[in-house]
Amino acid sequence: MLTKKMHAVLNAQVNKELESEYIYLQMAMWAGAQNLPGLELWMKHQALEERAHAMKIYQFILDNDGEVTLTGIAAPNLKLKSPIDVFRKALAHEQYISKSIHECYTVALAEKSYPAQVMLHWFISEQVEEEANASAILKKFEDLKDSPASIYFLDKELKKRGS
Repeated sequence: MLTKKMHAVLNAQVNKELESEYIYLQMAMWAGAQNLPGLELWMKHQALEERAHAMKIYQFILDNDGEVTLTGIAAPNLKLKSPIDVFRKALAHEQYISKSIHECYTVALAEKSYPAQVMLHWFISEQVEEEANASAILKKFEDLKDSPASIYFLDKELKKRGS
């Protein structure tokens, strides 16, 4: 059984993960409108991962006799200008989610919620990977700048994620 505080932070995290899905879908839609099918596909995959993260916490809450309360998700307020901008915002968002996961873990420690600690270990590792991926792609785009040839090359590389 979850303590009230543990239940509250995990429930909030479910909603943050679903908000992340929305953010990545907005990025995918922007990429599609810019005729960047690789970036669009990469962001669609990212959105699906975020939904899976939400469902993992959702199931954990249910398995521990909790109830999940969904909140409203606002439309993403993204003003995207270039692939570099997209990955800067993606990295910043992943850093925000990492901080939130760490806050959940801090509560799990304080509440002595050992099952939550175990579950959150997976998320801590996952966030290291998420930040590293976004950072690596951002660095490639920054190194090659926004030239049409480099964007074409990197977009083609991003499309391999779905292969």
